[in-house]
Amino acid sequence: MSKKDDKPALPSVHLNPWQTLRQFTAARIALGRTGASLPTDEVLRFGMAHAQARDAVHQPFNSQELEPELQALGLKTLRVDSAAPDRTTYLCRPDLGRKLSQESRAFLRALPAQDIDLLLVVADGLSSKAVHRQAVPLITALLPHLRALGIKVGPVVLAHQSRVALGDDIAETMKAKAVAILLGERPGLSSPDSLGIYMTWGPHTRRRESERNCISNVRPEGLDYPQAAFKLAWLLEQAFVRRLSGVDLKDESDNATIPDFTSKADNLSGEG
Repeated sequence: MSKKDDKPALPSVHLNPWQTLRQFTAARIALGRTGASLPTDEVLRFGMAHAQARDAVHQPFNSQELEPELQALGLKTLRVDSAAPDRTTYLCRPDLGRKLSQESRAFLRALPAQDIDLLLVVADGLSSKAVHRQAVPLITALLPHLRALGIKVGPVVLAHQSRVALGDDIAETMKAKAVAILLGERPGLSSPDSLGIYMTWGPHTRRRESERNCISNVRPEGLDYPQAAFKLAWLLEQAFVRRLSGVDLKDESDNATIPDFTSKADNLSGEG
């Protein structure tokens, strides 16, 4: 065999490692270029993603569509509004989205008194598309955990023009021990339908952001429903046992050294 035949064959095509990495993320990487500009197809994809994000922000929240699905799970539903009367005001006045309208506050105060451990609030936030797609499957995955823990769930409150803190106002008005608000997160260019969960122990209108626990990016392409439901249930169990939430309650649900739920209803029924 000649020396020429001993040389290893060179690959005929040079593989760009960035192209390989694209299969692992929806982030906008390895877009390529045409001269000093992006390729036309990438410019069009960016325009489409931007349009989808804007649509997610402005799409109305049709809470009536969710009510039959939630009632089929054995849950009662209520509808409330924030103090923001319309979408434009909601976007320009975040403070109004954090508190109940006068009519909704009067409605909730007129309800018969209930013993509620956990109040679930389903709210539009900045993406009603996320709520319509993710809220019911997540609650479906969560309910078995809540039953196992003996946590009494109140009516599911469907909130319009809502910011995160509206959950605390609703739960304080209904005298719930804890609240978890499920609402659409600010849309990204690859995730216009991402759901966020914010859990607060002892909710009231003076709670700071640091006193809530957040579970983010709930959707099949991100944190799937079983994982998100387990994390929320774990945090709720710890919140009821330790009487706190937020930065003092670290999410250690992924720690393999921590056993699964062991608390029973009698451990969770104390006053907050």
